[in-house]
Amino acid sequence: MSAETWAIARFTVLMAGLATVLVLPPAIAIGWLLARREFAGKTLVETIASLPLVLPPVATGLLLLWLFGRRSPVGQALDAIGVEVIFTWKAVVIAMMVISFPLVARSARAGIEQVDRRYEDLAATLGAGSFRILRTITLPLASRGIAAGAVLGFSRALGEFGATIMVAGAIPGRTRTLAVGIYTLVETGREEAAWSLLVVSALLAFGAIYLSNRLVGQRGGV
Repeated sequence: MSAETWAIARFTVLMAGLATVLVLPPAIAIGWLLARREFAGKTLVETIASLPLVLPPVATGLLLLWLFGRRSPVGQALDAIGVEVIFTWKAVVIAMMVISFPLVARSARAGIEQVDRRYEDLAATLGAGSFRILRTITLPLASRGIAAGAVLGFSRALGEFGATIMVAGAIPGRTRTLAVGIYTLVETGREEAAWSLLVVSALLAFGAIYLSNRLVGQRGGV
């Protein structure tokens, strides 16, 4: 495989890994909120959190393009402090985060729902606060489900295309991921190079999904 193939693969893995790390805290927070709290508007929150699963990725990318564009309030605020997002690696990470968020949040919620509440109630009667219960009981017991969700989100980020190409483009050496690379190489008639990227992409996705399934299987066997 060529140096170009490995460079694109390394960039994609790095961006997907960073996106997964950054998406974990909000995804776990939403998962815990939906699993452990009843409140007005819960269905609305759940629906909004799941939207990237059903919206066309290109539509999600268009929304991100508007949100971080220079004409939007967010874009203007970022521009004022010299932060550029559109058509940079930051846009790649953001697109991957948004697209993978529902998968991570759903897995985190499922993992937390499987934790027996009696352990949390017992800790509360002993004087433990909500954050301490979450940190020392809920998250450790739900860790396999959360880890499986993180791996699944990582694999989804690896294959992200529609939102990425909208907000980050296909700039060689700067924003070209595996999925975007396959598309652009086929478009320019370099099908052999595209097949190399396809093999790498398939191997990475297979490994990530296999690991996620192993984690889910181990959790189910406990």
